[in-house]
Amino acid sequence: MPRTQWKPDATFYPSPTLAAEAPPERLAYVATFWRGQGEPQPDALAVVDVDAASPRYGQVVGWCPMPNTGDELHHHGWNACSSALCPSNAHPHVERRYLLMLGLRSSRIHFVDVKSDPLNPAIAKIIEPEEYQRKTGYSRPHTAHCGPEGIYVTNLGAAFSDDGPGGIALLDHDTFEVIGAWEKDRGPQFLAYDFWWHLNHDVVVTSEWGTPAMIEDGLVGELLLGQKYGHSIHFFDLRTGKHLQEIDLGAQHQMALELRPAHDPTKQYGFVGVVVSTEDLSASVWLWHRDGDRFAATQVITIPAEPADPDDLPELLKPFGAVPPLVTDIDLSVDDKYLYVSCFGTGEAKQYDVSDPFHPVETGSVRVGGIAARAAHPSQPDVPLRGAPQMVEVSRDGKRVYWTNSLYGAWDDQFFPAGVDAWMIKADVDVENGGMTLDPRFFPSGDDFRGNRVHQTRLEGGDASSDSYCFP
Repeated sequence: MPRTQWKPDATFYPSPTLAAEAPPERLAYVATFWRGQGEPQPDALAVVDVDAASPRYGQVVGWCPMPNTGDELHHHGWNACSSALCPSNAHPHVERRYLLMLGLRSSRIHFVDVKSDPLNPAIAKIIEPEEYQRKTGYSRPHTAHCGPEGIYVTNLGAAFSDDGPGGIALLDHDTFEVIGAWEKDRGPQFLAYDFWWHLNHDVVVTSEWGTPAMIEDGLVGELLLGQKYGHSIHFFDLRTGKHLQEIDLGAQHQMALELRPAHDPTKQYGFVGVVVSTEDLSASVWLWHRDGDRFAATQVITIPAEPADPDDLPELLKPFGAVPPLVTDIDLSVDDKYLYVSCFGTGEAKQYDVSDPFHPVETGSVRVGGIAARAAHPSQPDVPLRGAPQMVEVSRDGKRVYWTNSLYGAWDDQFFPAGVDAWMIKADVDVENGGMTLDPRFFPSGDDFRGNRVHQTRLEGGDASSDSYCFP
């Protein structure tokens, strides 16, 4: 359980600049989940060696199974991070020690100690579904962030229900006990997905996917064409939990998912990825930004669908004769220079220079997998791959980018009816000029993950999407 520190954790960084100068990660912690046939197996936290000088580089070197089956581990987050140094609500006595492994289907939360023995993580505490739902009023925890007042967890559904509203719950960062729902006035917000914040400005931003009934059995075509999935972002007051503003991106822009605010704490802008447009199957990235005393949103990236032979497409897409990009994750480098965009449909991972956030410039691209393309990895150039770059994580120094290839079990099976091959890839980045190259030495895959699929990655000591800073 949490321990009191006399000095701040060495992996807490006051500013993004200092975070980028920290030692490189040696380990990656990857959420894996069972989606196989036969007797259900437990989900697990996999430890992957990412030290290029290690003899076990690119191998799974640790494994922590969950005690139950059917959790579907999805996103995971740290119990504490650099936000603990923020003077508005400082708690530097905590340490970055535990990962919250969230069961998206079960509503069970596991606290896994990855510091006592980094190669053999151990479960330290479990919040069972009944307790979590009873105390928060929510179910299906999705994303956890360490922040002021405690650990914040966003949830897709209401307690003991397949419906909404979804929202944010708060856990105590000292005891890991459930405090309760965070919002005091949610206004028009009903659907939930991701959340982030501008800490120095007391602003929380949330996004929208769908209720559990809308997503747990796969994408519902009627709901998509009826434009019923989420297409708004919401702004709340961090201190009061009150809704401030809604920005509707347009009903055709279905599933406004991942939020990536600027790491520079003096800035009030960020990016949100939109999975698909019902008008032309394109995907997009939008910039939210201050406009006077309100926020505005501007579409800054559009990625078109790619024509494809219907015979190469799943039933869901055959009538369209095209592969939608399906932007399912984005990530912003710690220096706010590069935005990485995962196209789960086409199998492309894109890099944009967003030094001018209003005018992104594409500077790099790699392709692996994809619904129609099934592009190979350079380590196995003759092996077509199923799945595609999905969750993306960037090292603190911006020199390495990692992807895993599963979206969500039921959705994987719709877009890749033959299943997805579990794999994880890495690219090396030219941080000065842009561009990235896949590392042929790094390709943990298949049996390495013991039959499980792989979802989100967290990097030892923090990464580009886990920490927020209060000093520029």
